[in-house]
Amino acid sequence: MGQLTRRQFLKITATTFGAAGAAQFLPGTGGLPLGVAAPAATSGATTVVPTFCEMCFWKCSGLAHVRDGRLWKFEGNPLDPQSRGRLCPRGTGSVGAVYDPDRLRQPLIRTGERGKEQWKTATWEEALDHIAAKMKKIAAEHGPESIALFSHGTGGGLIRQATRAFGCVNQTLPSFAQCKGPRDVGWELTIGSGLGSPEPVDIVNTDCLVLIGSHLGENMHNTQVQEFAEIVGRRAPVIVVDPRFSVAASKAKYWLPIKPGTDTALVLAWMNVLVTENRYDRAFVEKYGHGFDKFVAAIKDNTPEWAAAETGLDPALIRASAREFSSHGPRVIVHPGRRTNWYGDDAQRSRAIALLNMLLGNYGRRGGFYLATNVAIPAYPKPKPPAIARGRADNPDKRYPFADEVEGLTTGVRAATITGKPYPIKGWLVYGTDLMQNLPNIAETRAAIDKLDLLVVIDTLPSDIAGYADVVLPESVFFERHDDLFSGWGRQGWITLRQPVVKPPHDQKPGWWIAKQLADRLGVGESAPWGNFEEYLAWRAEKAGLSFDELKKNGVVMGPKTPVFVEDGAKLEFTTESGKVEFYSDHLEKLGFDPVPKYTPQEAGPPGALRLLTGRAPMHTFSRTQSNPFLADLMPTNEAWVHPDVAKQAGLVNGAKVKLRNQDGVETDPVRVKVTQRIRSDCVYMVYGFGHENPMLKGAYHRGASVARLTTRYKVDPLMGGTSLNSNFVTLVKGA
Repeated sequence: MGQLTRRQFLKITATTFGAAGAAQFLPGTGGLPLGVAAPAATSGATTVVPTFCEMCFWKCSGLAHVRDGRLWKFEGNPLDPQSRGRLCPRGTGSVGAVYDPDRLRQPLIRTGERGKEQWKTATWEEALDHIAAKMKKIAAEHGPESIALFSHGTGGGLIRQATRAFGCVNQTLPSFAQCKGPRDVGWELTIGSGLGSPEPVDIVNTDCLVLIGSHLGENMHNTQVQEFAEIVGRRAPVIVVDPRFSVAASKAKYWLPIKPGTDTALVLAWMNVLVTENRYDRAFVEKYGHGFDKFVAAIKDNTPEWAAAETGLDPALIRASAREFSSHGPRVIVHPGRRTNWYGDDAQRSRAIALLNMLLGNYGRRGGFYLATNVAIPAYPKPKPPAIARGRADNPDKRYPFADEVEGLTTGVRAATITGKPYPIKGWLVYGTDLMQNLPNIAETRAAIDKLDLLVVIDTLPSDIAGYADVVLPESVFFERHDDLFSGWGRQGWITLRQPVVKPPHDQKPGWWIAKQLADRLGVGESAPWGNFEEYLAWRAEKAGLSFDELKKNGVVMGPKTPVFVEDGAKLEFTTESGKVEFYSDHLEKLGFDPVPKYTPQEAGPPGALRLLTGRAPMHTFSRTQSNPFLADLMPTNEAWVHPDVAKQAGLVNGAKVKLRNQDGVETDPVRVKVTQRIRSDCVYMVYGFGHENPMLKGAYHRGASVARLTTRYKVDPLMGGTSLNSNFVTLVKGA
């Protein structure tokens, strides 16, 4: 499918609304009737309510248009520094989340065997009483530490707060070990702090942008995509490193079609060029660098000629691209990326990328990395949580020394659940995340679930893991609820408010209400000390010196301006052990790790197999939007990208259906092949998030091929415990 302009997308969305309102059937779903009536055109008055989006972690503030009590459209809030008045396709299409016919409507309690979809409907009182009784029983028999929470999204914060007050210390966010953790650890080991979200990259002012496996234009990180379009418009050079000719690569001056798994070799060679040709920022390195001489000695043999043998790239191309981006320093960015858990050595690869940026002297510089700022919001008064009787179970003996103790290791909790070590995990609460889609090796997740006495899923849709739950609680979508205030990090801090725009169509409840009700039943109601949640929000806003009335009216309140660039008076500080940029890490060396990143070749796959690579599409949020009627209409399924040589050898033509079979014999549902020269011949690429296996999710059930199902093998990052995405190989099975 070709890329749509925003105007085209809005036109399609409006047409879809009209058709859905008239026919009451979903396009592209074989005539499935709508479970909730979509809005139809009326002559009634339209009101506009500001709120912020939850279609991804970007949390853009927008303006919801409501006509006769029905959500009509959602557009960007011009006061918001994130969206700048524009939303991505997912944000514009988020209206479909309200009218998704597959939405969970009321609490469900399992009556049969796990995974058999046998349920009874329940009242909220019945469901919450059931959960609280089970949690108390587990705590009495095994300790409250034996209940784990997995959460993702804004509403999860208050549920984390309530369950922590009960003693649940094993709380994890998949966004660490399965997404940004390797990147943030790599940067923290280099400059003393992670990058946070969004990444503080000053793309709009840069004179050169380098993207290493970062699919701007397809991942739709709103602000960065807008700024990317601006620099492309003024013809700033872009350099893209990717085995696939991505949308970003189509805008690039240099495309480096690298062999998968060899990115660290390329970055080391680039740094070798900068050092040997004296193309680095000597003043920055001399002032802020630690261990530079040892660093230089460590990379002296990582020449472009050496890297060419590993990466499959011409050494002349490696040199030319290095000379290109270094000529623009410090107004240059080597993008740190996101979802960087690729091969199991990703913290060191991210550290190499951080060091490359430091050689360019772009930290705290306009056109490089700004020093992000935000607005502090005082916490609402509440008791301190109880002391931890036993340590966390996800990282025993600090096996992974740089694992985040707040975000935790999701797969570490899963392993403890399976083995019962260091102690049993008998209950899981899962908020807003589908562990069947998010974690590698579905069989291990199922094995862990078999060990549980309680599995609770809180979500808006019947995710794959909801099919295995003992209790399913239906949360209202973000248009229908308050959530806690959001303080954004950027060139200038801001606060944004989420407030209800329309009422939930059935018996769905907001996360803050669920947290309060659960806390009261567990005897820790003081951890959720609000009655009227709007009063709670007003208290926090006013303690931060903000007008809550202004927040309600405008949706966004900006904080004070502070210098975020050295040019404007900002001061650079590095909170590493040395107090400087650690080109050579004495701390890592003491722990037995490489003090300077090294390249280690990845294992080859079986003969004739292709490495499986994955990414995102601009209209979908991983596995969360495939049933959204408007976004599914734009991309109802994924495809398998293969090179023409691969297709010819397999006897395939463009559009032919195949199954993908991995090295362990696991197969996907049939999917069409996209035969294209835009990908290397040693890999296959698919968009992540398709192939759902919960029949309650009718709009996405077995639609497309599941990358998660194929991800049976994974490596674990020795520094921080992240799990690899790109460690599996597949062959194409004809005749599907």
